[in-house]
Amino acid sequence: MNRSALNFAGLSLDRVRLMGIVNVTPDSFSDGGRLASAEAAVVKGMALVEQGASIIDVGGESTRPGAVPVPIEEELRRVLPVVGGLARHNVLVSIDTRHAIVMAAALEAGARIVNDVSGLTHDPAALPLLAKRDAAIVLMHMRGTPADMNSRADYADVVGEVADWLMVRVAACEAAGIARSRLALDPGLGFAKKAEHSLALLQGVDRLLALGLPLLIGASRKSFIGKLSGGTGANDRLGGSLAVALLMAQAGVRLLRVHDVAETVQALKMLSRFDKSAVAGT
Repeated sequence: MNRSALNFAGLSLDRVRLMGIVNVTPDSFSDGGRLASAEAAVVKGMALVEQGASIIDVGGESTRPGAVPVPIEEELRRVLPVVGGLARHNVLVSIDTRHAIVMAAALEAGARIVNDVSGLTHDPAALPLLAKRDAAIVLMHMRGTPADMNSRADYADVVGEVADWLMVRVAACEAAGIARSRLALDPGLGFAKKAEHSLALLQGVDRLLALGLPLLIGASRKSFIGKLSGGTGANDRLGGSLAVALLMAQAGVRLLRVHDVAETVQALKMLSRFDKSAVAGT
């Protein structure tokens, strides 16, 4: 399979594309509470684009382990001004949500990608909604909910089970009328996964790439990096995050969800001196 022939949301995946993270939440595991206003979040997103992000992922509900659900009205209040502000600057915006109402409103505000940590299983209205739209979609693997997912991290073959689940979700999308060409897959590192499961998914990434759809890897600052390599706080895991980004780029992954865009671009530029196929898009 020629992975460089793939594209997602209008982006050619002949090179690595970075999805920069803008969380407008008070309780996200890494950057919760840092963006006090919609204006600050838009400025942050624009800065990430300037640094080399091709996509900005806007989230208004924390999905860290143990997170408490956010009322829909509050999630809408948090994300819509940010999505609209970025879209007015022609930024390719992804809305990170599990809720069909938020998906619909964000798409109306200018988002062009829906990034659902539940793989469109949380809200029964999500599939029929997206079947009527032309948005690109990221399907992520997760068991349970953020509140209870840590208790569900039990696998005999985590790579095989995640791959099988993702393809079931792809089939559900196709059955609902959503073309496969609109989809990307995310194995959900850290979501209902112990550190060893996340490591196994990274080590088995070729099996996930063989599914034939764009693969998004979101390892940035996650706790498994600290458990495997050191780094007590989320902001102490830049080195491990960059190592994963480089290894995934070498393996053929072309979508990386990251907090530290400038640092990742720099690392990828150095990698490209040795491996011409691993070049960050800007």
